[in-house]
Amino acid sequence: MRIGFEMTDLLKGLNIFLIGIMGVGKTTVGKLLAKEFGYRFFDTDALVEKVAGKTIKEMFATEGEASFRQLESQVLAEVSACTRSSIATGGGIVLQQMNWSYLQQGLVVWLDAPVEVIVERLQKDTSRPLLQADDPGAQLEKLSAARQHLYQQADLHIPVGANDTPAQIAARVIAEIPTVLKSSENPPS
Repeated sequence: MRIGFEMTDLLKGLNIFLIGIMGVGKTTVGKLLAKEFGYRFFDTDALVEKVAGKTIKEMFATEGEASFRQLESQVLAEVSACTRSSIATGGGIVLQQMNWSYLQQGLVVWLDAPVEVIVERLQKDTSRPLLQADDPGAQLEKLSAARQHLYQQADLHIPVGANDTPAQIAARVIAEIPTVLKSSENPPS
């Protein structure tokens, strides 16, 4: 998959922000999009861990979710100041209203998978503090339901199925971009 000049012209260096519930594939798809567009790639969760000097799970345990969310917003503010970037965000980044002022400076893409798909993907993942529950599936369902109306504010909604590969998802994102961005070419007179 190689994108043409028209697509890069359409984006004009606009950042691509990937949002969605944990485990949906934002990091993997974000890296593929960065490669296709010749963009830098940022993962806000990885940057938060780097700045904090500890894992997100450790942050939640020692400082709490509010402290994590504050640092997450600071990281988002900094990366959103860049251009030509593909940015994978944490699943809860949409919870802070001020984060939308950063997200809306770029193209916001919601990767949306059914909870059953996410549960299957994350069943052995112990690094996610919001899934440390007796019933991770019920916890994911609750998180997804609470965030759905926020995710729906995205510019693009990309459904993700259980058998979709990251490359297929990235190709769908690329194919959908022209439906929300207009070409800068002047119409014929």
